[in-house]
Amino acid sequence: MVAAVALTGAAALAQDAPKPEDTEQWSPVPPVVTPGRTDAEPPSDALVLFDGKTLDQWVATKDKAPAGWTVAGGVVTVNKAAGNIETKKSFRNFQLHLEWRVPPGVTGSGQARGNSGVFLASTGPGDGGYELQILDSYENKTYVNGQAGALYKQHPPLVNAMRKPGEWQTYDVVWTAPVFAADGSVTSPAKVTAFHNGVLIQNDAVLAGETRYIGKPSYRPYATAPIKLQAHGDPSPPISFRNIWVRELP
Repeated sequence: MVAAVALTGAAALAQDAPKPEDTEQWSPVPPVVTPGRTDAEPPSDALVLFDGKTLDQWVATKDKAPAGWTVAGGVVTVNKAAGNIETKKSFRNFQLHLEWRVPPGVTGSGQARGNSGVFLASTGPGDGGYELQILDSYENKTYVNGQAGALYKQHPPLVNAMRKPGEWQTYDVVWTAPVFAADGSVTSPAKVTAFHNGVLIQNDAVLAGETRYIGKPSYRPYATAPIKLQAHGDPSPPISFRNIWVRELP
C-alpha cells in the first residue's frame, strides 16, 4: 500500500511539471503584411503620402489650401514662399518612411545649409510640434542637437550617418505619441526611434515636450496631429523629397 501511494505522488508531480505548451500563445494571430519588393516600395498596409505624382495627401499648414510645393520627375521640392505643408490626415502612433535630398553644390554653412525638418506631430501653426531635423550635415559643423537626425534642441543623433549632397537620404521613424490625463498632465511622454540611411540614430528617445527654437520644451495636450514638412527660410537651395509613406500603429 505504501508503494502505491508513492507511485501516485510521483505521477502527480509529473502531471504538474512545466510543459512547453504552457508558454505557447496561439491567439490573436498577427495580421499578414506583405513587405515591398524593394526598399522604395511600401508595405501592403501603408498609406502612401507621396507617390511621385501628386500632393493630394497634403495641404498648406498656414491655411489648409492645396500644397504649393513643386512636383516634377517623381520628386517634390520645397517652395519656401509657399510655406510648410502637412498631411490632410491626422495620426497618433506610426511608422514613417521618407527620403530626402540636399541639392548638389549646396552652399552655406551651419543651419543655413539644406535646412528643413519633419514634424512627427504638427500641433500648431508655423513650426509647432515635434521636429526631427533635416540638414546637410556632411562635413558641415553646427550644434549637435541641431544637425541632421537630431530631435531638434533635445537629442543629438547617436551618429552622423549623412551621405554627400546630391545623394538620397532615408529616414525610417517610429513615433510614439504622448499620453495626457484629463487635466492635461503628461502620463506618458513622446518617444522616437529613428534610422538614418539604415543606421540607428535615435533609440527610444524620450522627449521633454514640443520643439522650441528658443527656451525649454514643454507639452500641450493633443489627441492626433498631421505630419508636417518644413519650408525653412535659410538662403540655400531648397531640398526635395520622395517615397513618403506611413503605417499607423495600435
